[in-house]
Amino acid sequence: MRAHADRQLPGKASMLRRVHAWESGESCPDDDYRPVIAKTFGTVTAAIWPVAGSRDSDAELVTGTGMDTLEIVTRLRASSVDPAVIEGLRITVDRLCSEYPHMPADQLLVEGRAWLRRITTLLDRHLTLAQHQEILSLAGWLAALVGCVEYDSTNRPAAEATRQAALSLGEESGDAEVMAWAHEMRAWFALTRGDYRGVIAAAEAGSAIAPNSRAAVQLHAQKAKAWARIGDRRQVEVALDQGRTLLERMPYPDNLDHHFAVDPAKWDFYSMDCYRLLGNGQPASAAENKLAETYAQGVIRVGTDAGGVERSPMRNAEARLTLGLIAAREGDVERAVDFGERALQGERKSLPSLLMVSRELGTTIKEQYETEPSAVEYLDHLRQLQAATR
Repeated sequence: MRAHADRQLPGKASMLRRVHAWESGESCPDDDYRPVIAKTFGTVTAAIWPVAGSRDSDAELVTGTGMDTLEIVTRLRASSVDPAVIEGLRITVDRLCSEYPHMPADQLLVEGRAWLRRITTLLDRHLTLAQHQEILSLAGWLAALVGCVEYDSTNRPAAEATRQAALSLGEESGDAEVMAWAHEMRAWFALTRGDYRGVIAAAEAGSAIAPNSRAAVQLHAQKAKAWARIGDRRQVEVALDQGRTLLERMPYPDNLDHHFAVDPAKWDFYSMDCYRLLGNGQPASAAENKLAETYAQGVIRVGTDAGGVERSPMRNAEARLTLGLIAAREGDVERAVDFGERALQGERKSLPSLLMVSRELGTTIKEQYETEPSAVEYLDHLRQLQAATR
């Protein structure tokens, strides 16, 4: 803790008493110590001490506008654009972005594209300058969402075209955050293609546009993931520390389901990915592998509610693949295959990211356990999934 504190901490005896009190539950660290503890463990404060929050998008829509979705659509068709309609559109875009982790990709694409058409049609109406900018910005956010879902579904040409549309809409509206997220999408696309220098270039371009945004946090994470695959440990640590420091300064998001929110638990997900890569070729007991395992267990724990329902199914899938890789490095092929198969079973998938990490596990299993019956079956399943996405 002393190495990560920006001030002088009490003496050893006093600190030991504090730590023992925290560990026993007798007391809880105060706001001065929480950031230091988080930094010591390579995470952010709210990942350890989250802020409770809940939202009801449907109720918010009615409360904020006095209208439900049907009335908003009816008024759009009637050429009526007033502040209540604009607010209703904002809430609707927010709701669609919040459906990303749960709604089937095909359904979200249909809804997202339909609302994108409705919103862009408004640009031909007589609007004030402020309304015009607001609608361009909303269209940019929705285009970014649709592009992400298109890429999840392996429709790469459509995803890239939609990403460029989001970037253009962000430029027209002057919304730097939309522009930065469009660059983040470019970084993500490049990562899954193995274009790691492209990831770094996209991350730097996006960070230059909105250096203090949530998009910048994720751009630092994408850069760290690229450096991990290149094999540069020092640059991984620099990028992770830059992103963690920026995220620590931000308020806790009030909507954790929103696709373009970066919640503190997501940062542990990024760190998991990096340390899994850095642990490749290291002994199973190496610090990198232990860190990757700890982060993966935490991702699954936070991403699953008390009833066993997965709040973050795509993150959980990659966490299981990480645990599978750790098991394979420990010599436990049956456990490795079990984690690998469970990762492929989820209904909501981001196929490019899932396949990228699955290939890492598949390569390790093939190299070490190719003749094992369970390994043969898993590798065949993986080949079938890859063939179906071409």
